[in-house]
Amino acid sequence: MSEQTRNKRKSYIGVVTSNSGDKSIKVTISYKIPHPRYRKTINRKTVVHAHDEKNETKTGDKVEIMETRPLSKLKRWRVLRVLEAAPVAVVPAAAESETEAS
Repeated sequence: MSEQTRNKRKSYIGVVTSNSGDKSIKVTISYKIPHPRYRKTINRKTVVHAHDEKNETKTGDKVEIMETRPLSKLKRWRVLRVLEAAPVAVVPAAAESETEAS
């Protein structure tokens, strides 16, 4: 019994909606539930504040977060890993030269 085991912690996958704070991000977790009476699927979301120690995430990234002890007034989650980077818009070279000439 000298070895203590960690209790089971929740983990979710969500999308980063804001990374304006230092080492802090907002993650939106989307899910679907049936309407209690009509059984139509309803889209719902939960927004949580998470701790990003290395400031490695940016808006639009898909991340996995895990529950942790309270780190601040609102932060109760931390980033485990970035699953998918946000798509980056590529500007064609021809369009760049036209805007510079104007």
